[in-house]
Amino acid sequence: MLLGKDGAIKLDYSELSHLLLKNVIICFFAFQIEGKITLYNYPNTYLYFFNYSIHKVEQIKAYLDQMASISEVDWNFFMSKLQRRVIPKKDVFLKLDEIENTISFIESGVVRLFIPKEDPDKEITFGFSFKNQFISAYDSFLTQEPSAYQLQALTETTLLSITYEDLQAVYKKTQIGNLIGRLTAERLFLLKSKREQNLLNLSAEQRYVKLFKERPELLKVIPLKYISSYIGVTAQALSRIRKRL
Repeated sequence: MLLGKDGAIKLDYSELSHLLLKNVIICFFAFQIEGKITLYNYPNTYLYFFNYSIHKVEQIKAYLDQMASISEVDWNFFMSKLQRRVIPKKDVFLKLDEIENTISFIESGVVRLFIPKEDPDKEITFGFSFKNQFISAYDSFLTQEPSAYQLQALTETTLLSITYEDLQAVYKKTQIGNLIGRLTAERLFLLKSKREQNLLNLSAEQRYVKLFKERPELLKVIPLKYISSYIGVTAQALSRIRKRL
């Protein structure tokens, strides 16, 4: 442990890991510079390192454990590649023609998948993803070619992300990479397939009712203009449907 000239306490990763194993709570503001964790004791600022480190990955681990048995070695390697991101509400974090470079697990929040238009009222919303689901413009991720659609956080959204390069390393060294790739591909396929089948087989009113039976919390977090686009009607038509129900 080192004491900097500015009074900051500096620990390397081995020291920090030792403290975490001892369940020591460190109440400091922190950031990373050149492989060091620098801790500043700012007033009223509390960051509980061992709680954060455990909570950071326990949600995704619980989810993946339902799908397959993952060895500790594989899990630790995968965990070392994860990056936590907090996306502000309404932020478009993948834009049209950008190349998707991450697959992300949603810890909290809601993400909209949509095709932008010059007239925002004509945007096509074709899917939503929620807590405990994987999200990516996966076709762009696989091909490393520009995306044909965008991803937007409809609420403040917390993601655990892995880059394309890091996932290739996970593919080579563990079985988790194949699982994540399959789950993400299945999710994107189901989003598109489900919407297409609903448009073909159900009336607009039936599509609306079905959507909210499956996700009753949607009305609280998703603007009606996105819902109307998703079920394939105008905002005015959706308003009439809601009045009849």
